[in-house]
Parts: sequence; C-alpha cells; structure tokens
Amino acid sequence: MAVFNRINPFSKLNDDTGLSNKGNINGGRFINRDGTYNLHKKGWPFWDRYSIFYTMINLPLWQFITVIFLFFVIINFLYTGIYLLLGAEQFTGLLATSGWNLFKEIYFFSTETFTTVGYGRVNPVGDAANIVAAIEAMSGFLSFALATGLIYGRFARPRAHLVFSDHAIIGPYKDKTALMFRFVCFKEQHTLTDVIVQVNLAMLIQEEGEYNYKYYSLPLERSKIESMPMNWTIVHPIDQESPLLGLTAEDFKAADLELYIMVRGFNDVYANTVQQRCSYTHEEIQFNHKFIPMYQETENGTVLELQKLSKTITA
Repeated sequence: MAVFNRINPFSKLNDDTGLSNKGNINGGRFINRDGTYNLHKKGWPFWDRYSIFYTMINLPLWQFITVIFLFFVIINFLYTGIYLLLGAEQFTGLLATSGWNLFKEIYFFSTETFTTVGYGRVNPVGDAANIVAAIEAMSGFLSFALATGLIYGRFARPRAHLVFSDHAIIGPYKDKTALMFRFVCFKEQHTLTDVIVQVNLAMLIQEEGEYNYKYYSLPLERSKIESMPMNWTIVHPIDQESPLLGLTAEDFKAADLELYIMVRGFNDVYANTVQQRCSYTHEEIQFNHKFIPMYQETENGTVLELQKLSKTITA
C-alpha cells in the first residue's frame, strides 16, 4: 500500500488507545462525532446489556419528556382497563351515562390515584378495586421517585458542553502547513480550567500482506491551557515528526484516516472534572482552508460568535 511506504518513520506510535488494529473488522468510524463509541455488543442477554438509567440520562430533552408523558398515559390506560374488567359496581360516585363517559371517569380516577391526588367523588368500594387502587398508589409514588432521580441526574451530571467545528482543516500556519480544528464551550456561564487535549490518529496500513490500523499520537503546538473562556484552535504542525508529512487527500482516503480527540478539564459550575470526545474521518478534513476569526471587540467587551465556529475560507 502506497501510504505505508510514505509514513514518517519518526512518528510516535500509540498502542494505548484501546481500539482494535484489525482492518477486517472495521465497521465505519471508531468514534462518533458526539463522542460515543461506534460499538455494539452481542452474545449476552439483552436486559443484562441494556441500561435504562444510562439511556434515560442521555436521551435528548424532548425525547425524555415524551417518554415520561407516554409512560404516565399508558400505565393509566392499563389500570383503567383493570378497573373496567372489575366492573362499575366496584365504585361509588360514578355519573357516567355511556360507555365513553364511564371510561373517562375511570381513567381520571386512575390518574388521581396514581398521583395520590384523590379528589374524592369517585371511590372504590369493592375489595378488588381497593386492592388495585392500593397497588396503583404505591406504583405511582415509586414511579415519581424514579422520575425525580432521573431529572436530578440529568441536570446535575457534570458535562463539558463543548461543540467542535464541523471539519478539521489542513492549511497554512505560520511558515508551515498544519492540521487544525477548533472547539468552544457554548454555555454562557461555564468556563473550563486546566484543559488538556490529546489527539490520536488512526491509519489503515499494509504490513506483510495484512491490513492493520496503526495509531499515532499527534504532537500539538499546545496541548494544555489554564483557562478556556473563548474558543481554542488545536494545531498539529505537519513537520518532520508528523505522520501526515507528504500525504494527500487521496492518501487520507486510502488509509481510512480518522482523528480521535479527547478533551479533559475542570468545570467551575459543576466543581468537577469533565471530558468529551470527538472524531474526524478523512471525509471531514478539508485541505487548503483556514478558519475565520470567531470574535469581535465591542464597547461592552468581547463578543464570541458561536455561529462562526465552522466557518472557513480557501487558503
């Protein structure tokens, strides 16, 4: 493979990524843009592998609210069905004159019991209805306790709140060429301190007739800063120590090149260390581009224009 013969022998290999080196098991990118691993596990019972807590914590907000709402509606439908099977004679205070009105009265009785509101007009008088109502009340306050824990977990979970540029770029930097990308913390009041960045590179290389992934640690112009109130452009100079020296866009594609980024820092709001991952495939690296400035000075201070994070111009 041509790329193999042109890899800089002075490049620093990294064997500690925890990722496979076998090219024949590749199923696309190793790390998704949102930082999750592109990995699916099989061969073990589904419910042992699946984490409801993790899923609920990481759902987008609108999906989380939808799941909570649907759970409330559906579980009350189930209890309503049980009450209707027991019969209307198990209740007192019913005013319904039709089947639909009876369903509505029993359904809203179920919601009042589930939430332990209990307005009082409709009451269970039969033993069976009282037993079901007691079970429903217990399941209701347990469900709200779980929902409260999930809501707190979503709000209190430490996060970096970073967003990365849509593309990494290769373009002129000072008196040489460099690989660059940038990111920013998009929350107004959040500032990261003691921020550390690590960038690894994966390339598919032929060795003795077998294709394997090799991982390289990319030396950065700066890998740590004390505080990050603004955006940060990460720069890897393509010099004599770079595995990218002399490679073209066609070489990137042939080597199935992918960048792995790990950012770690201390978030003052959460008073905790946070981290975030990201990656760029060869299709997300633009040649001969450079980023435009993201900020401007005004009378009231510096304005950071987040919408310009991914804006580039031809170098």
